[in-house]
Amino acid sequence: MTAGSALPLSAPALAADTSGAAATASGAVGTSAPYSETYRPQFHFSPATNWMNDPNGLVYYQGEYHMFFQYNPSGDTWGNMSWGHAVSTDLVHWTQLPLAIPQDDKNMIFSGSAVIDKDNTTGFGQPGNPAMVAIYTAADKATGKQSQALAYSTDKGRTFTKYNSGNPVLDIGSNNFRDPKVFWYEAGHEWLMSAVLSDQHKVTFYSSPDLKTWKHLSDFGPAGATGGAWECPDLFPLPDPANPGKQKWVLTVNLNPGGIAGGSGVQYFTGSFDGTKFTSDDKPYVPPAGTSLGNFDNGTYDGWQTTGTAFGTVPATGSLPGQSSVTGFEGTGFVNGFNGGDGPTGTLSSQTFTVNKSHLNFLVGGGNHPYAADTVPFGTLPAGTVFNDFSGATYGAGWTATGSFASSGPSTESLPNQLGPKVLDTYAPQGEIGTGTIISPTFTVNSPYIDLQVAGGNHPWGQSNPTAVNLIVGGKVVATTTGPNSADLTWTNWDMSKYQGQQAQIQVVDQNDGSTGWGHLMVGDIVFASAPAKPWDTQTSVNLVVDGKVVRSATGADSENLDWTSWDLSDLIGKQAQIQVVDHNTGGWGHILADDFTLSDTVAQSAVQRAHWVDYGKDNYAGVTFNDAPGGKRIMIGWMNNWDYGQSIPTSSWRSAMTVPRELSLQTVDGAPRLVQTPVNQLNQLTTGPSVHKENMSVPAGSTVLPATGKALDITASFTAGTASSYGLKVRTGSGQETLIGYDNKSGQVYIDRTKSGAVGFNPSFPGVQTAPLTTSGGTVKLRILVDWSSVEVFADDGKIVLTDQIFPDPSSQGIEAFANGGNAVLTSLDVKQMKSAWQ
Repeated sequence: MTAGSALPLSAPALAADTSGAAATASGAVGTSAPYSETYRPQFHFSPATNWMNDPNGLVYYQGEYHMFFQYNPSGDTWGNMSWGHAVSTDLVHWTQLPLAIPQDDKNMIFSGSAVIDKDNTTGFGQPGNPAMVAIYTAADKATGKQSQALAYSTDKGRTFTKYNSGNPVLDIGSNNFRDPKVFWYEAGHEWLMSAVLSDQHKVTFYSSPDLKTWKHLSDFGPAGATGGAWECPDLFPLPDPANPGKQKWVLTVNLNPGGIAGGSGVQYFTGSFDGTKFTSDDKPYVPPAGTSLGNFDNGTYDGWQTTGTAFGTVPATGSLPGQSSVTGFEGTGFVNGFNGGDGPTGTLSSQTFTVNKSHLNFLVGGGNHPYAADTVPFGTLPAGTVFNDFSGATYGAGWTATGSFASSGPSTESLPNQLGPKVLDTYAPQGEIGTGTIISPTFTVNSPYIDLQVAGGNHPWGQSNPTAVNLIVGGKVVATTTGPNSADLTWTNWDMSKYQGQQAQIQVVDQNDGSTGWGHLMVGDIVFASAPAKPWDTQTSVNLVVDGKVVRSATGADSENLDWTSWDLSDLIGKQAQIQVVDHNTGGWGHILADDFTLSDTVAQSAVQRAHWVDYGKDNYAGVTFNDAPGGKRIMIGWMNNWDYGQSIPTSSWRSAMTVPRELSLQTVDGAPRLVQTPVNQLNQLTTGPSVHKENMSVPAGSTVLPATGKALDITASFTAGTASSYGLKVRTGSGQETLIGYDNKSGQVYIDRTKSGAVGFNPSFPGVQTAPLTTSGGTVKLRILVDWSSVEVFADDGKIVLTDQIFPDPSSQGIEAFANGGNAVLTSLDVKQMKSAWQ
């Protein structure tokens, strides 16, 4: 709770249960020694204070690795973007230096790269003292325009001078042109730049003789995963494992959202580069063959039946009036629920068919509004009395407001699921920064339930800076709800059985200034109801109906691109089934796209599944590589966080860390080149003390405590399945906390399960299970696991598959266990080494 919050009751009286919530970070200045805070990484770089994101300007020069990074010198959330700076002689021990390139009155300093201008092509250097040149995106604060600019240093990166007389050196008038990665291309004796046209899902290439004048060469994309903005590209060669003595080019592209684990992620392409154009090795995807149930290419719906008006009378052949460009459909026709815009509703139903193959493959796009069971038609109010719908000029008789909301009233909105013309919205008076309370008059509880619509920020009561609606009875908060980090008004139901006849108030609390996102709350109808409000049927879905019930469902991704999805029907063989394409949504993205329904024996893969991922975990983004690393090595570092929740992680007074540096190579796997990552050998200097070693240890069903503990560890382990269906290790166990690193035999996937890893309640997208496909070698699973005070990095099968996740366990949770489910497994080899701090 922030100081000065105007609440009607004392803080102790409003205390709520915070089990599972983020503990107060122990990094406050003056409370502990530097780099010893509760969640402070011990062998990953993190800034001494404040916010950090993308690594920038990675370059090696005269015995030093330079790591610049996106940095907020004034706070621990994103803003005031400037370049921070750290140096290391060994990639392990880092020294943070003063701010390298600060923002100015006009521009923030976004991501980019750094080079050593050895031939003095810029004229910034002197004989024997070449300039270190930073190439970065200048982000205009007034217009949002992004252009590429230079700054240079002649004292090994300690101070930089902006090339103001010539900046920007590359400007195409775009608000989505950023993140230049520049390197010297010896074959052409010129500088090459890869940057992104982020909203077009393209990497754009330029060349220059002097870093000042740039010539456009070509563009690459859209390709691979395109579910979010493309950012931070990197183009580099690696030895080609299939052609000794030759090179293959690798292009890495970050995207947010749309990563394989959700939120931000890093994908890569292998291919060739001829000095002008990058050509990917990937071939056009050919979906599995099978029996067509409808491809809609003959100008009709092939006997499928329509209701309503959303789908018209015939299939679409392209975008409909008012619709953005539709891509990804097969052939000439497809199902498009945008007839008349997002407003119309309807269904399209196939003929009944017999399930005779194990998979149903189809293309789907459009709105992300999943099917939900036990719903009622849109707009149906629960039976009862409307306490407030905020449709008047004020919040209502007897309602009072404090803080920023003292003189405010309901605002006119147009939110998804909104019924009346107005809602209570704490954004309206002062934007995100407004804080205060809005409180109902006292009333007597005489209904079985209170049902209310809530949208906005997900900052629960009991955590810092809440955006919450509370029910107060007897001076205590007895029920509470928060928003879903969405503008969608969602029903919440409070059971009033314990409070019948008692006096109560409803209190809307906004103590969030928006610095971590969604710092406001919206409230729609409040109903004193006889039953819990049922969710409204607002789906945009493709459903499979068997025996009158929906047994499979898929929805779009708020995209006009159709992508493949597949249902496993192996348990339905011989059943009669029907496909229903349903558009029951009238709001934003209130339409569904579908095409090419095929029964097949083989799974069709989506673009995200087909993409090549640098990391399958949630917390590796903006990964780029060092220029000029010794020995020609290609070393990558990424930002160990995720934009889904990055500004909310429970650390203070610093926020975010980098991954360990990883040496990259290519290996041939299943006939194709695959990127392989290995933690740099220099990390070995941090291992200390005797290691724990075990061989051929039987792991019975359940969990087996191992004779090793620790908060910072380097673990190598090999397992064979035995009769177990899944097996692996648990780390940072204790007090009901655990992080699982395991392998699932049925799905053929290695995974990290952090649902019970410690503090997980600070954002709804944080807890979860991250998975990656892994084909075992002779039934053996090999894992290397780096455990730090707030992270796990898993290198499976000698680095062919990598998963990186943050965790926030209690410091006392230091146990290690082996586990097996559904039978026994064998821990064929285990080595646990303690890692000492790089900061001591």
